[in-house]
Amino acid sequence: MSIQTPVGQDELNELKDGTRPGLMTGYLDTLSLVERLHRLLLDVVKDEFERLAILEINPVQALLLFNVGENEVTAGELKSRGYYQGSNVSYNLKKLVETGYMHHQRCEIDRRSVRVKLTEKGRNLRDAVEELFERHADGMEQRGVIDFNQMDEMNRTLRRMERYWTDQIRYIY
Repeated sequence: MSIQTPVGQDELNELKDGTRPGLMTGYLDTLSLVERLHRLLLDVVKDEFERLAILEINPVQALLLFNVGENEVTAGELKSRGYYQGSNVSYNLKKLVETGYMHHQRCEIDRRSVRVKLTEKGRNLRDAVEELFERHADGMEQRGVIDFNQMDEMNRTLRRMERYWTDQIRYIY
């Protein structure tokens, strides 16, 4: 069984590990959807940037700018605060500094640490991403794709899954 492969016809029998196939199918569907939605989000941001002729940064870097917002953070804080989900933080920060979207400064207390914040150019790009997200939220509501209550329930469910996974990781160590 994989994320892409449905369990099969017999949804009533239990699997070897005691889980119900229907629940397992739903869980695998959720995992697949979360992964696909993240990739689609990156494509949506990429398309918006192409429309705006912003070609010097990628969608992952744009989401990083969006999430940092008005905060000033260290590279280490980016992951712990959930601002960045990727693996090469320093590469993306370096590119954002080189292209003028972020400013960096050595921390006065710990010289090994670098604090970053958005420049004016970075704030303008962050605003463009925010406008894109506002248009999408309004469009989904207007077309009846999802309303506030449904979004709220979905977010509560995803947060419970996030807490469960976080607890699983903590118990490993």
